[in-house]
Amino acid sequence: MELGIHSFGDRHPDPVTGEQVSVADKLEQTLERIRLADELGLSFYGLGEHHLDNFAISHPGTVLAAAASVTRQITLGTAVTVLSTEDPVRLYQQFTTLDQLSRGRAEILAGRGSFTESFPLFGAHLYDYDALFEEKLELLLRIDREDPITWSGRFRPALDNVRVLPRPYGRKLRVALGSGGSPDSSIRAGRLGLPVVYAVIDGEPERFAPLVDLYRQAADTAGHDPGELHVTMGGCGLIARRSQDARDSFYPYWLSMMRYLTEERGWSPPTRSKYDEITRDAQALLTGSPAQVAERIISIGKLVGADRYSLHMDWSGVPHAKVMTAIELLGTEVLPQVRKEFGDVV
Repeated sequence: MELGIHSFGDRHPDPVTGEQVSVADKLEQTLERIRLADELGLSFYGLGEHHLDNFAISHPGTVLAAAASVTRQITLGTAVTVLSTEDPVRLYQQFTTLDQLSRGRAEILAGRGSFTESFPLFGAHLYDYDALFEEKLELLLRIDREDPITWSGRFRPALDNVRVLPRPYGRKLRVALGSGGSPDSSIRAGRLGLPVVYAVIDGEPERFAPLVDLYRQAADTAGHDPGELHVTMGGCGLIARRSQDARDSFYPYWLSMMRYLTEERGWSPPTRSKYDEITRDAQALLTGSPAQVAERIISIGKLVGADRYSLHMDWSGVPHAKVMTAIELLGTEVLPQVRKEFGDVV
């Protein structure tokens, strides 16, 4: 099983100090984290796309290109690319350029996104929500598979026997599909034979096991090679040497983000008792000591059949020093235990 990290470049005002990290400082910190993850042998670092003041990263590809110049082996991807409001031709060029620059380490995680601010920003309509995603995904995959390509659709000009360049460093560009837990998205990823990434925001990761089964069944029905399939589980948490230190450190940032999401989505108000419940033994939030987090990742991997676990540790602007410590513990103490259980990371 691979281990990785993902981030949105979160720069919410710190709920403890009230300070807000500048965009420039957050981007510099992000590159430091990616470089450390690469040095420690972690397999993936993903950056999310947001167009809001509290997030520093609106164009992950630019930051990932900078990261490619200071890393050697780690896969550099998105988490996610809001495909519905992207031009697939330009997106493909951006990431095949990154793929060439990094010698085959680029990855696009295509999804609908957790927020909708990109729709009015780029002139898209929410009533085209599903149609936009379907058409743009189909075009992105065809560009990767057909060279030259002829294509026509509703939302962009037609392509008539054109080459989209550069081509990937290898045979094809890695494109995965993101899912928040919809059965339809699992079936779509399986039918297309694409890697799937599950974002576990609330609840225990084990509840995604039936969706992984759906994904594999759909892939089998469509005739895809099981060896080509790849499942990533993405969760939130923080690692510290002592379990209680991890839980106490993460709590104000979890509370801040959950209050933010409660306002956005009408969720139940967060409480400390709820937090204590979901962090006990790192059951839902992977917050704890290296041994606890390793045990949970191993148990989730066995039950769900995951090929990668990606951890989001800087929710609501967890301080840089704490995140760097958590990355170091993930690489030096959690990763060896996972490798011992599942074999070395390829």
